Amino acid sequence: MTGRLVLVSTPIGNLGDLSPRAVEALKACALICCEDTRHSGKLLSHAGISGIRLAVADEHRELARLDDVLGLLSSGLDVAVITDAGTPGISDPGMRLVAAVVEAGHQVTAVPGPAALVMALVLSGFDTTRFVFEGFIPRSGRERTDRLTEIAAERRTVVLYEAPHRMERTIADLAAACGGERHIAMARELTKLHEEVWRGSLRGAGQRLAEVPPRGEYVLVLQGAPAGEAATDEQIVTALRTALESGADRRSAIATVMAATGAAKRRVYDLALTIPRDANE
Repeated sequence: MTGRLVLVSTPIGNLGDLSPRAVEALKACALICCEDTRHSGKLLSHAGISGIRLAVADEHRELARLDDVLGLLSSGLDVAVITDAGTPGISDPGMRLVAAVVEAGHQVTAVPGPAALVMALVLSGFDTTRFVFEGFIPRSGRERTDRLTEIAAERRTVVLYEAPHRMERTIADLAAACGGERHIAMARELTKLHEEVWRGSLRGAGQRLAEVPPRGEYVLVLQGAPAGEAATDEQIVTALRTALESGADRRSAIATVMAATGAAKRRVYDLALTIPRDANE
């Protein structure tokens, strides 16, 4: 018999969300891999758990912990993976460790629990039958431009994470890509005393952030693109300008916007000709 790698979800804010099953799973492990031993130590103390070794397995040291983990599993001992908040592997460490343990032939299981993306999604008031999770989008460059263009054309509800110091820029970029009237929900402090979910248009979201400086990490839930609604000339030109300003040449910008909007090549090409040549210089 070999041990199991157990992914244990932890509270995203309210310690009362740590389930009894999660506590029992953590108590039964020989090692708990975490992002920060000080943070996780406080959680274990709250749960009355002591005497279990903690080891850092953050985004930089996740795979460096692999030999230790595999050795314990081979000895028949269980190893837990937790993060500072939420479900391991979702915009947090865990994914690479799971893949390596699976590849080595060991069992992986999980104790389900809090996930900020799910909570924000169901609180948004938007369609939850089909959605896509984008996590943190690229911070700059062509990759960010391409992702924003794809999000603008996405018909499913889109869930994103964002840090407070990038919120105003991200909302402005989403408004430029999707149009200011697209609806969004901005969720913060979920499960905590000052939980807040703001709902309105992207234009209104920008105004809200100007009035109330963003604090804490946000979960953004963006309404999907209206079904059957073709991109307007203004939206296509905006997407082209964004692509060009990020460093793409004209041909690449046209291809990117065509793929994202579904607009005909001739239409996108003609609109591209209305943009001054120095837009990408």
